[in-house]
Amino acid sequence: MRRPPGACCCPPALAPCSGRCARSTGLALALLTVLLLLLLPPAQRSLLLQLSRTPIHPRVTTTAAPERVTQVARPSPVPTMPPDLGDTYGQDETYSSSGCPNSIRKRIGATEFGAIFLPTIPVLQWARHAREDEYQRLCQYGGAHGWKDVRWDVLKSALSLLNTSGSALLTDSRPQAARCTRCAVVGNGGILRGSGMGPTIDAHDYVFRVNGAITEGFERDVGSRTSFYVFSTNTMVNALRSYAADGFRHPPQTPETCYVFLPDHDRDYLLLRAALSRQRVDSGRDEGVHPQEFFGQDLQVEKFRMLHPDFIRYLRNRFLRSHILATPFWPLYRPSTGAVMLLTAIHTCDQVSAFGFMTPGYRAYSDHYFDRGHKEVQFFINHDLRMEMQLWQRLQSSGILWLYTGPERA
Repeated sequence: MRRPPGACCCPPALAPCSGRCARSTGLALALLTVLLLLLLPPAQRSLLLQLSRTPIHPRVTTTAAPERVTQVARPSPVPTMPPDLGDTYGQDETYSSSGCPNSIRKRIGATEFGAIFLPTIPVLQWARHAREDEYQRLCQYGGAHGWKDVRWDVLKSALSLLNTSGSALLTDSRPQAARCTRCAVVGNGGILRGSGMGPTIDAHDYVFRVNGAITEGFERDVGSRTSFYVFSTNTMVNALRSYAADGFRHPPQTPETCYVFLPDHDRDYLLLRAALSRQRVDSGRDEGVHPQEFFGQDLQVEKFRMLHPDFIRYLRNRFLRSHILATPFWPLYRPSTGAVMLLTAIHTCDQVSAFGFMTPGYRAYSDHYFDRGHKEVQFFINHDLRMEMQLWQRLQSSGILWLYTGPERA
């Protein structure tokens, strides 16, 4: 029987365990674990989330030996995955070709990543995806990986506003056919402090930044341009609270800046809808908030993009399939926002340079380049930062990206 638009394909947890919406007892345990986490006081919940398979190392001096990274050999074809992970995706030809003679897409097939790279994976979602059949397909996946936690009316009204030709691209005017799109992807790692990489970063065609993207006062090391600010509403709000004392008052607000949502909650769709309709957020955790507080007064549709949940699920399943997925914490796990940003650039740019990302020598640096004192890198169970670090090393070794590894090896 055909379901109404507002009805998700996945019934409540008490429904019989049959068909594509079946769930194992492991999922029940996972949900119970998540519920317990939510009931814990914030301090205890934060402490629990910091647990990971490797203990946090104490602060060390800049002469400490870097953490060894195991180089992974060329993998066999993608293994069969549990149905709950959803290793089937929609298709989008937007970035399937490039006029650049040595683009990433033309080179990646000959590397260890050739078997897992999908050239037609949809990177962005926009008005054309606001369809009932897409909703029924994607509402079986929760969090950033689908639409299970988003009502149909909210989803449709938000995506329908992303209705220009540019909504399908990270930029309306791509470089000329024979020219290669050069992207600088800037993380917030302490390795950038004193690097002098600012002019190099700003010389790229596009500059990506994430979360607490503080540039004022750090231009020499991190540059001043921001073409794309990548965030979820949750990570942005947390960054505003955590880094206000360091100077992060709002995301970058320049004529060049485009805001790229990584939606992991209905609050992202609600904030997008509010911004494009130039109204306050009308419901949810951010009810009453003015979008201008975050994005300034220029709220044209051309200033906003939204990543596709298929893309986030694909990154988790194929590039960052962590051991966490085999634990009761698996519903909490997704690649970090910085990792999603860097892999987005790899899927849309011809050439990518990464700055401020975790390297094997991370213990020598503070957590962020804007920290006022040395702060150790924090590890949380909802991300696998060590796996991400190893992935950057492998991508660099394969010639897919250039990675800044510090002044002595730049």
